[in-house]
Amino acid sequence: MPIATPEVYNEMLDRAKAGKFAYPAINVTSSQTLHAALRGFAEAQSDGIIQISTGGAEFLGGQYNKDMVTGAVALAEFAHIVAAKYDITVALHTDHCPKDKLDAYVRPLIEVSAERVARGENPLFQSHMWDGSAETLADNLAIGQELLAKAAAAKIILEVEITPTGGEEDGVSHEINDELYTSVDDAIRTAEALGLGEKGRYLLAASFGNVHGVYKPGNVVLRPELLKDLQAGVGEKFGKTSPFDFVFHGGSGSTAEEISTALDNGVVKMNLDTDTQYAFTRPVVDHMFRNYDGVLKVDGEVGKKSTYDPRTWGKLAEAGMAHRVTEACEALRSAGKKLK
Repeated sequence: MPIATPEVYNEMLDRAKAGKFAYPAINVTSSQTLHAALRGFAEAQSDGIIQISTGGAEFLGGQYNKDMVTGAVALAEFAHIVAAKYDITVALHTDHCPKDKLDAYVRPLIEVSAERVARGENPLFQSHMWDGSAETLADNLAIGQELLAKAAAAKIILEVEITPTGGEEDGVSHEINDELYTSVDDAIRTAEALGLGEKGRYLLAASFGNVHGVYKPGNVVLRPELLKDLQAGVGEKFGKTSPFDFVFHGGSGSTAEEISTALDNGVVKMNLDTDTQYAFTRPVVDHMFRNYDGVLKVDGEVGKKSTYDPRTWGKLAEAGMAHRVTEACEALRSAGKKLK
């Protein structure tokens, strides 16, 4: 059972919360990056999460028509087949989806899973993300209520982002400023609107200074200790210890201490994209530079097929990304903790 059932996905998240570790959530954009993520998890003996953003789904849909649902469904179906060869369990997730793309991405994907569940099957994806960080909190939570009800009916977990993450991802951008910190009041309003599990399970992407993309040390001030305040403030009001399952966005480039503090305060999922993109591309660049006269037909020569064959440099790319995924598992304490 390499693709988690709804019951197993809940068990995965419960184990992470209780054991103070988190699953790397790796963005993929192709069958090859999917294999790299699965390989990295397997080599670390860790379960994990595979996710597809709107931009990734558009890319997967092909540049002829760029259909996001087609791209996401196709790779998810592919994952259900090839993941069976890896001795770990993974969940499939869709990353950031803003309001203007809900009707072209998350809503139809939830419907795909709802139809599967109605036939007695498991959902295609195990979770979806609604990114309402660009909306007012009231509008964000109103849409969140609608999506949570639909997701719960399809045995899917919803991820919500209630306050901005800095930087840019797939066209959604926020400035790096003091608004990148979720308040206890924000968290209380979220619990009041979405409940604490009784209306359906959800993951909460709270902001503690997170930034997407590449940044140099010192340019971003992360305060993962803020998550403890959110857990305590909501827990005290609703009488529930450690009520939230947190998601760490903008995880690339974070320090070991920042990650450790986040894990201790309820983070069960951390997104990685920037670092794994670089880890995939870097070996390809090295290969091209070292073998430029083979990959190019220089000065009228014929080149060298074995060097420009995509399988040659593709294997190097897969290995590079898999290694970075394995490092993430170790940093997030999920290495060696697979379910089976």
